[in-house]
Amino acid sequence: MPAEIRIYYEGDAQLKPGFDVFFTQIRDRAKAVRCRFRLISAKGTPVRDFSIAVKTHTDAWNILLKDSEGPDTGNLSATLCADHGLSAFHAASIFWMVEMMESWFHADKDALESFYGPDFRRNALKPNPRVEEIPKKDLMDGLKAATRNTSKGPYHRTGHAPKLLERIHPTLVRDAAPNCRKLFDAILAKL
Repeated sequence: MPAEIRIYYEGDAQLKPGFDVFFTQIRDRAKAVRCRFRLISAKGTPVRDFSIAVKTHTDAWNILLKDSEGPDTGNLSATLCADHGLSAFHAASIFWMVEMMESWFHADKDALESFYGPDFRRNALKPNPRVEEIPKKDLMDGLKAATRNTSKGPYHRTGHAPKLLERIHPTLVRDAAPNCRKLFDAILAKL
């Protein structure tokens, strides 16, 4: 068991409270076994920050959580390692939000409706229950159309995503997003 788990997530530091709630099960399990759990924003340089971490935090399990920006080809982590000069060993510590974090929101439309209120247009979102198959453009277009007329205004990543991460149910996301399930399963298996 690692002494510490450090998740370097791609995105603004404002997402941290949302991710902290979303990963409650992992955080609580880590605490129960006296393993430190940290979420670290790697806003513009996630791969670089992860690369530094694997050299400087050798007692920790350093994890990279990143938007795939495209479909899951089955070798995203290996390709990232090869492209950035990382050992293939590190591929097992790289996890993906396919095609982007916003796909997770599509897995729990009830949470979106609860957050945005009565003017939320649920039908503007793609009905595909396999959210990782929804292209990035469709994810964003759907969120903007669904939220356009709400009192909170159109979807905004740093303005709305932290609160949405706090509201979406991780079990629903894991059921709809295999890469999210892989992340949870891998971490919980080590704790």
